[in-house]
Amino acid sequence: MPLNEPLAPSDPEEADPVVGPSKPRLLRLLGPGLITGASDDDPSGIATYSQAGAQFGYALGWTMLFTYPLMVAVQMVSARIGRTTGHGIAGTLRRHYPRWLLRAAVALLLLANVINLGADLGAMADAATLLLPGPRAGWIVLFSALCIGMQVFLRYARYVAVLKWLSLALLSYFAALAAVEVDWPAFLAGLLLPRIGAGGEALTTVVAILGTTISPYLFFWQSAEEVEDMHTYPRRRALLDAPAQGARALHRIGLDTLVGMGFSNLVALAIIVTTAATLHRAGITDIATSAEAAEALRPIAGPFAFAVFALGIVGTGLLAVPVLAGSAAYAVGEALEWPTGFSRRWREARAFYATVAVATLAGMAMNFAGIDPIRALYGSAVLNGVIAVPVMAVMMLMASRRDVMGEFAVTGWLRGLGWLATLLMGLATLGMLATMW
Repeated sequence: MPLNEPLAPSDPEEADPVVGPSKPRLLRLLGPGLITGASDDDPSGIATYSQAGAQFGYALGWTMLFTYPLMVAVQMVSARIGRTTGHGIAGTLRRHYPRWLLRAAVALLLLANVINLGADLGAMADAATLLLPGPRAGWIVLFSALCIGMQVFLRYARYVAVLKWLSLALLSYFAALAAVEVDWPAFLAGLLLPRIGAGGEALTTVVAILGTTISPYLFFWQSAEEVEDMHTYPRRRALLDAPAQGARALHRIGLDTLVGMGFSNLVALAIIVTTAATLHRAGITDIATSAEAAEALRPIAGPFAFAVFALGIVGTGLLAVPVLAGSAAYAVGEALEWPTGFSRRWREARAFYATVAVATLAGMAMNFAGIDPIRALYGSAVLNGVIAVPVMAVMMLMASRRDVMGEFAVTGWLRGLGWLATLLMGLATLGMLATMW
């Protein structure tokens, strides 16, 4: 096929990068970036944002503006690696870096993802028991089975559509925000005037927010989904082999990532503001889990805010758990050179799908092993922080190398923001480790 042949009409990259897409086409353009951004607001993240709002009121709203460009840069680099090379992050690591680095990164990612999976499944079950009667253990098993079945048995196009629909669950937090009374001057001050305060607790919370919004599993997921979409749209080829596709591909990636990360941070801000306007105002400043935040809202903000907040936990969990398991399977599969991808049927990629199932089941088992969910959340945050820094550093090095990325090597503002995010994550990790002693 000639490189300058028009792309198939069904391909979202057909949108003109200068004129811009129409509204229906805009919806089709949103894919890996939207799903990645939405999955960032998982039950563990909801707990972090709820604690920030409950403990510090509106004072940490500025963190959502601060982290937005950093998230966009890192995720855009991740997506570019997949679209340019035709391989995910683990696959590109395997081709250009020592095996020990690849194995260490994948092993740590798998461990952190399993812990995060367990914490998210437990939070979903806790939220479900608030809404409907039933044993917590039953909900954990049900959600685990649903997430595994969705990934193994749905065709890829249908699976992506389901994930997009699940991202709408995050709209519940805007509904919860609309049901409470906000102190708008205090909100604007917290949003536009960055401050941390003299105490160490505020700094620890800022570190937790940074670690929650920039997590390694998101890098692996978005990069791998770009490769998956190349299988879904056969005319797409790795940009190294088809540089004429570059302008439209990079335009789509940029728009998808800007919208996805923006949606993610607006939801996080809505959670901070909702809990600031209710729990902080009522003197409830210690929230350990997302379900605890929902329960605390009931007597203060009313049954509607409580119900939509709890439903949001379940909906975001159904989105985040598959992303966590899927990103682990992509990393393991690419590192071991297995056939990988949800675009393959399970018979064609048995080891890949087995990894998805085993990771989810291991997370489920954590909830029956007597592990403290709060400790699990904290341990996951620490591991994510430790993993993120070397992965981001290697990712930025890869993305800047012309022998890896060709003419699509990352330069300019994107490269600068990516390295700034890496530096700040390094400082955040040191701060997080310092709080452990």
